[in-house]
Amino acid sequence: MSVVTAVCRVDQLLRDSGTIGVTAIDKRPVPGPVRVRPLGLHADVQADRKHHGGEDQAVYVYADEDAAYFAGQLDRPIPPGLFGENLRTSGIDVTGLVIGERWRIGEVLELEATIPRTPCGTFARRMGIDKWVKRFAEEGRPGAYFRVKRSGPVAAGDTVTVLARPEHGVTIGQMFAGLSADQAAAVLASGDGLAPKVVREAQLALRRTAV
Repeated sequence: MSVVTAVCRVDQLLRDSGTIGVTAIDKRPVPGPVRVRPLGLHADVQADRKHHGGEDQAVYVYADEDAAYFAGQLDRPIPPGLFGENLRTSGIDVTGLVIGERWRIGEVLELEATIPRTPCGTFARRMGIDKWVKRFAEEGRPGAYFRVKRSGPVAAGDTVTVLARPEHGVTIGQMFAGLSADQAAAVLASGDGLAPKVVREAQLALRRTAV
């Protein structure tokens, strides 16, 4: 069974040496239920709204299984929220989910997978590990952003049900590694209703592979 094991939102804004000066990456588990709307969890924020948040990146999901992998690699705990995620899940392959895959969480909330998380300098400073961005990227366990298709509450213990999985079969992990021309074309051909960020990523991949 696939479940949500933790619901996380910003605990406090932290000082950061980046261009914004503060970061909202400090997410920590909160008791549920928490309402989720098109821009994300109630009372959650993003400090750098140019690169984080928005409707196509409303909810960031990370898997317990991937967190456990990094815990073993780093010989330290990776508690829920440390990577800046909103939801921690168990029993479902987040890296292997298909772009556009739709989930129902609990009885009401519906989410649609959009793009993988891209590690940044803020994340590296959060972890305090040399060359963390490169290391995280090389491991290929990025977690996934979702947009909200139907608002609703979420709480730890809610079940995750896959409602629909697009036939193109292109996964979050494949997009993170870099789409081939065929993969990008398959995503774009999958029909109307694609998240704008998905369209942009696929179009960029086509341009890159055409060079």
